[in-house]
Amino acid sequence: MTIRNWIKFFFNALLIGGIVTAVMGLIVRWEFFSQYLTNGEIWQFTGALLWMVFLGFTMSVVAQMGFFAYLTIHQFGVNMFKTLTLWNWVQLLIIAVVLFDLIFFRFRLTSGETGRTLLYLTLLVSLIGVSAITAYFKAKWTKKHTLISAFFFMIVVTTLEWLPALMVRSGNIDSWVTILLFPLLAVNAYQLLSLPKYNRQSDEDKAKQEERKKARKKVASASKAK
Repeated sequence: MTIRNWIKFFFNALLIGGIVTAVMGLIVRWEFFSQYLTNGEIWQFTGALLWMVFLGFTMSVVAQMGFFAYLTIHQFGVNMFKTLTLWNWVQLLIIAVVLFDLIFFRFRLTSGETGRTLLYLTLLVSLIGVSAITAYFKAKWTKKHTLISAFFFMIVVTTLEWLPALMVRSGNIDSWVTILLFPLLAVNAYQLLSLPKYNRQSDEDKAKQEERKKARKKVASASKAK
């Protein structure tokens, strides 16, 4: 990928993270934001909203680091297990382990917390649903064999990026766990689906650059001949 296209890729992902986090913050923590509007404290409201945007930028950077780390891990996995089929089975096993760990250890659900159980089940369904849809379109728009790898990335890598929030045990943790999941999902889905477009654009840009170099050489040769 060329530097110019990487910059576009980076800032688009950054923007998605900021917008999604701000929207989720307004929805999940509306009681917190509404008090500023009720009291006419517009600057305080704007400052709190900008802080959510900045948090979204941070989550976007985390997601981008995770994405490029996964590209390396994926290639390493294919080389290590020799065939893509075997690597896909390994990825499916890891997906199952990660989902098991989420449900039985990270969510820390108890029988007496019905509302909290419903919240975390909704988050789990969102994680799996968005991952499945993203993987489907990735396979449809590129190659069918990318389905498992895309599903693995969306489930496992997103969960790893989400893990710091899940490990916090104090404060208004349920709200932050909810808020932080969705920018990670949005940015990761964007990266997975849009990367081929930026790679193609980079190839086209490189080809045009080579054509311009050849044209300049021809002009220089013609000038010398005269």
